[in-house]
Amino acid sequence: MTVRKSQSKLTAEEKRAFTNALLELKRTGVYDRYVNAHNAFLMSDSDFGDRVGHRAPSFLPWHRRFLLDFEAALQKVDPKVSLPYWDWTVDRTPSSSLWAADFLGGTNRARDGQVLDGPFAYAGGKWAITVGVDARTYLRRTLGAGGAQLPTKDEVNSVLAMPVYDSAPWNSTSGGFRNHLEGWRGPGLHNKVHVWVGGHMASAASPNDPVFWMHHAFIDMLRSEWQRRNPKSAYLPAAPTANVVDFHGKLRPWNDVTPADLMDHRKFYTFDTER
Repeated sequence: MTVRKSQSKLTAEEKRAFTNALLELKRTGVYDRYVNAHNAFLMSDSDFGDRVGHRAPSFLPWHRRFLLDFEAALQKVDPKVSLPYWDWTVDRTPSSSLWAADFLGGTNRARDGQVLDGPFAYAGGKWAITVGVDARTYLRRTLGAGGAQLPTKDEVNSVLAMPVYDSAPWNSTSGGFRNHLEGWRGPGLHNKVHVWVGGHMASAASPNDPVFWMHHAFIDMLRSEWQRRNPKSAYLPAAPTANVVDFHGKLRPWNDVTPADLMDHRKFYTFDTER
């Protein structure tokens, strides 16, 4: 069974294995297929039309399946690799080990955000951006620039205490746990992290930055914690509803999986906190 660990607990060997697997997926073109897929869904999801990956109840199961597919691709390269998670309530500064040159790198050029160190720096020749918001082909970040702040533990706990999963109109204006975790209302949890990292993470092509996977692995972990704290709270909507995916509706682009199939993460992996 795959175990997803905090990035702060990875050994030097585990960090190398993870980054090497990412680089191999990039080399073969597999990585950019995931960037393209996320970019397409975020750009097409709308408050006023069909929405699947974002601004909708299926935000959480969609990304769980997206991460599962990507993790399987990593494990084809190296069966020992799993997706680490980034607990941004603890590792909160640009000096955290996450951003060290032996892992994701973090030093960015002030004038344009270009990442200058680590395995994903453009100068290394292994991480050219091909799915982007403009013609620049280097990875960009602006960690914490402009006074941006990461969410706190208290803010996370306030969202985990919300007993209702989602509510009409099932979009970015909704009440409930999903929309507050996604970050369109309340403390802005998920969205605020994308903004804090900045650069490509602040765009629809956010998987260009490998930290995307670690951020969403933590969002997935928070979803599981909410389920543990609220065992009687169900995914909503339960019945077919216009423009969104109900509990038994098929998730695109896979069309062979529903939110009901993805309720229990323990069918697929556990977290190191559960051991």
